[in-house]
Amino acid sequence: MDWVNKNNNTMKKTKIVDVAEHAGVSKSTVSQFLNGRLNYMSEQTRARIELAIKELDYVPNPIARSLKTDTTKTIGVIVRDLSGYDTSRVLRGIDDFCKENNYDVLIYNTDFNEEIEARALHSLKRLRVDGIIITSSGKNLDLITQYTESNLPLVQFQLEYPKCDTNIVISDYRKAAFEATEYLIKLGHKRICFITQEFEGIRSRDERYQGYREALDKYAINKEAQLIQYWDRTNGFDVPLSEIIAPPCAPTAIFSQHLAITIDVIKGIKDLNVEIPNDISLLGFDEIPMVEHFKVPITVIKQNPYKVGLESAKLLLENISKVAQPIQKITIECELIERDSCAKLN
Repeated sequence: MDWVNKNNNTMKKTKIVDVAEHAGVSKSTVSQFLNGRLNYMSEQTRARIELAIKELDYVPNPIARSLKTDTTKTIGVIVRDLSGYDTSRVLRGIDDFCKENNYDVLIYNTDFNEEIEARALHSLKRLRVDGIIITSSGKNLDLITQYTESNLPLVQFQLEYPKCDTNIVISDYRKAAFEATEYLIKLGHKRICFITQEFEGIRSRDERYQGYREALDKYAINKEAQLIQYWDRTNGFDVPLSEIIAPPCAPTAIFSQHLAITIDVIKGIKDLNVEIPNDISLLGFDEIPMVEHFKVPITVIKQNPYKVGLESAKLLLENISKVAQPIQKITIECELIERDSCAKLN
């Protein structure tokens, strides 16, 4: 194994034999020490090796070590938006679990760009990470499948795609959407506008729509095409919000399916001088930062992103340590947080 002398300006590479000679032990004994196999080793031998490492001021070369041990004790995480409110909590869950298990974490941010995502996947494989956690764009599913088929442990989270069977940790979107829609129905709302991103080919988004539909079916409420509206990050609403909430077919409530959609709805309603909840009720999917400071705090479906991250890391490390694990899907419960944005109709 190669070592690097931190105090040598030329960054001279040395061998384990240098540490072994300094400690007066064999090369294999130092190797056992570095790999944590200490049971057979006396306290005196351990102390000599530790002192030699300290006096020589050497640090291990992780690449050289990985070539010998076939492990780097490092995982990669690929996210679409590092600054996202829920994403930051997912990352904290991943990092906390990995720290407890002596794993390092490399994080790549794609900004929703599938080419950057593909480069991140390639880079992590070249760095010989032991496994990858990813929330995918859905544009690199063949590459993800290729990696999993080559026995690189991989776990997806947040978004699920029907043509990419991997380990995944995901919120119970269908149940949460059903409970949110039922909550609005029990308040007297029958015209509930469902605002979503395009969900064709994205199972997790479709699950929310199915939960919404199931609640309408349970209470024998007609499904109206004009109450299904779409939004995207580049262009915003497909139909202007002013038209979506215009009479005579105006909804009495809006159920938005993403934090960014909810924020755009709030801004749009304010610009139109429409009041929540007096003129229209609003229920959003995803918690809102600093919602307690809003004039009208918004009722939301709250995911548990920290637990999603922790369970993703736990599942990945289990697959790293075991061979031929069956594919698992872990579902995390959501919670309806009632606030002031949903009015009861007479």
